[in-house]
Amino acid sequence: MDCLDICYKTIGQTRALLNVYPPDLKPESPPPRFPAVVYFHGGGLTVGNRTSWFPNWLKARIVGAGFLFISADYRLLPGSATVHDIIDDIKDVFSFLARDDLLFKTDTDCHFGVDPTSFAVAGSSAGGMCAYLAALYASPKPKAVLSMYGMGGQCFGRVSLTPKTEIFFLGRELLDPANFSDFLYPKCKSLETITDSALAYLPASHPQAGWPANPRMPLPRLYLQLGVTLDYFTGQHEPSLSAKLRPLLETDAAADPFALQDAMKALIPPEHHVLFPQLNITSRFPPTFLCHGSEDTAVHVEESQHLHALLQRAGVPVKLLVIDGASHSLDYVPNAEELYASHFDEMAEFLGRLLKA
Repeated sequence: MDCLDICYKTIGQTRALLNVYPPDLKPESPPPRFPAVVYFHGGGLTVGNRTSWFPNWLKARIVGAGFLFISADYRLLPGSATVHDIIDDIKDVFSFLARDDLLFKTDTDCHFGVDPTSFAVAGSSAGGMCAYLAALYASPKPKAVLSMYGMGGQCFGRVSLTPKTEIFFLGRELLDPANFSDFLYPKCKSLETITDSALAYLPASHPQAGWPANPRMPLPRLYLQLGVTLDYFTGQHEPSLSAKLRPLLETDAAADPFALQDAMKALIPPEHHVLFPQLNITSRFPPTFLCHGSEDTAVHVEESQHLHALLQRAGVPVKLLVIDGASHSLDYVPNAEELYASHFDEMAEFLGRLLKA
């Protein structure tokens, strides 16, 4: 058995699923309960599912160490969902897994459960932001956080708020908003609620072979290009939150990331403060490992650097690993194990050590 496919909640008629990958099992009585790493996928919060850009390197190390690896879906933007709804899904993942009566059954009649006292959380890219939100709001509270090139560490810079007129993202072309009108406000409000949007690429016979075929895949880039990412995070389009915050980039506060953050916070409606991890860092945040490539243009390394500084200032145990020359999705390059095995071991050992604590 590779994994179990489990529904952890329904949203109207939409099922939200997670996959559970157990270690080697044999029938035991009472059924064993294992510490678990809960993982959230990337995709800019707009695309993907629990198997997208899957970190086999991390799953293999966590399962090999005798823990559960769990990968969860969550609601995707845009549409009726905002990051407020994603936070609800993240909280529901943890409350579901911590249920006293929850036991899983394999196809070999082995039963097992989750140790509700021992969770860690991990995520890649947008999943890194989900991991931060889990660290802040999930119950039981995760004991450790691993973020791979996570977004959400610095939401208030030029990358998020400034409209772009030149190529800025992984060498890709600027997008024509007219080609994505269904995913732009206000038309996006009529989109159905989804938790799963599989990756799809154009075939070899196509002139743009290998480019995204799922129209949701370029959306994070489109929102950055238009400088309106925060509008979709919050659902505040009229008036545009991004337009309200953008002038602060031209003030003296912009020279100091902490001063800029404070100035932005003062203009953000209080009900949206919970959406931004950087506004909620305290000494209660779990020990954290941040990994980022120095040449990442999808999620700039400044995101992890700013969160690292905030965690240090709060007295949280934190490590920032910046891999020189690496870009986004560094752990999915063909020779990733050859290049980064020692880093992968270090990150898995970090999670395992704290799960056992």
